[in-house]
Amino acid sequence: MERIDVAVIGGGQSGLAAAHALRQHGLLPVVLEQSDRAAGSWPRYYDSLTLFSPARYSSLPGMPFPGGDPDRYPRRDEVVAYLSAYAARLDAEVRTGQRVTAVRQVGKEFELALEGGDRLAARAVVAASGSFGHPYRPALPGLEGFGGEVLHAADYRNPRPFAGRRVVVAGARNSAVQIAAELATVARVTLASRSPVKFTRQRIAGRDLHFWLKRTGLDAAPLGRLVRTPPTQLVIDDGRYRGALTQGAPDRRELFTGFEGTKATWPDGAHEQVDTVLLATGYRPDLPYLAVLDGALDAAGRPSHRDGISPTHEGLAFVGLEWQRSLSSNSLRGVGRDAARVARRLAAHLERS
Repeated sequence: MERIDVAVIGGGQSGLAAAHALRQHGLLPVVLEQSDRAAGSWPRYYDSLTLFSPARYSSLPGMPFPGGDPDRYPRRDEVVAYLSAYAARLDAEVRTGQRVTAVRQVGKEFELALEGGDRLAARAVVAASGSFGHPYRPALPGLEGFGGEVLHAADYRNPRPFAGRRVVVAGARNSAVQIAAELATVARVTLASRSPVKFTRQRIAGRDLHFWLKRTGLDAAPLGRLVRTPPTQLVIDDGRYRGALTQGAPDRRELFTGFEGTKATWPDGAHEQVDTVLLATGYRPDLPYLAVLDGALDAAGRPSHRDGISPTHEGLAFVGLEWQRSLSSNSLRGVGRDAARVARRLAAHLERS
């Protein structure tokens, strides 16, 4: 069995940031990415996805986001190219096509089972596999009886297949609003949610929101120690999305109360034919490989950790969790800070062991 220093599971922004930080401490990480390239989930996001943070606030440690205008908002494909370039210049081994199916602790080491039957032994493990592979599909009223098409935002790419259709987008966060507004250019769309959409302005006093988050220190504040359940995310808006809702494209309604066949029932008792329900309901940590590691996950499948360090398994750490330590923990601009803290703790642990 091959033995390595640190196994980093996931080759997206979190895994690459973790590998960079581990190298700063003289450790030799091996990044295990299940897809064919080190860009994480970004290649699978919808085509029009645009970052909420400007390029100047969207970099991993050691490599500024390239391009001309640092105040522009990079598109999905720019991020994919950036992560691919970052991986190529990273002073660490990145192995693609390596899906980890299980992690077990054997003595002071971890044993990783890979799809196909291979195994690795590692002195430490960093779980950095994100959440895109685990879309959250809540039990919404009557949805199990809906006779039409049910999709998740993870399945959405562009509006073309939905032209002329009646679509209900369930959700009230950034992706829900963005996708609903885009679909409304070709289809009749309702944004349905239990609570109203809450907006925040993208630019305040002539500066991007992220300038103020950094200036005030709020972006890096360790709020994750106090917040067990992340608060409702505000929709960052330059005026387009609030305007689209005001114009009814999409319209916004309280969440449906049930379905009969392909007919939705609304809270006011109205019934309406619907072709597609698209769930923009977020994601959960994608950590099935830790299920056999007693105590690593709670009953809901969420990782047990403090600032990214497992309290039950020495040498196990997490990077890239939502609100792992701060509100920017799972973003390009913030994941490097968490990765640096985790790497420092792992280096100290390995030096003692």
